[in-house]
Amino acid sequence: MVEVRRAGPEDAPAICGLVNHVIRNTIVTFNSVEKVPGEIAAQMAAGAPFWVACEAGRVAGYASYGQFRGGVGYRHTIEHSIALDEAAWGRGMGRALMGALCDHATAAGMHSVFAGVSAENGAGVRFHAAMGFEEVARLREVGFKFDRWHDLVLMQKFL
Repeated sequence: MVEVRRAGPEDAPAICGLVNHVIRNTIVTFNSVEKVPGEIAAQMAAGAPFWVACEAGRVAGYASYGQFRGGVGYRHTIEHSIALDEAAWGRGMGRALMGALCDHATAAGMHSVFAGVSAENGAGVRFHAAMGFEEVARLREVGFKFDRWHDLVLMQKFL
């Protein structure tokens, strides 16, 4: 059975493992600098909301969000992050995490949520579309990773 719950600092190493796998092996993120658990724990301590999906006591996915851009004018617009262990794909964990995230964001007075999805990540684009996101922009060759340029699809959902 899958449990989705708010993450705490004790979950930072597992979240870090998920994030670093994505950084090292995919173009899901264009970031190439790995995280350390202290960074994740510091974000939590600063108030950033994180959730984890657990199965048999093991963290198999996470989701979080933060303000879309700096400045008071963007305070009701967020951008999210989500990652799952590959063994968890297609089992409803992503939907459960996104549901918890959107419920929290709505209760916190957020107006819309953005996802920045690599254009080559067809599964990510389809997932977000299924969750009610719409493509609002396609930014050409804005990410550089693995010695080549990548496009970014911006997807938005109104809460």
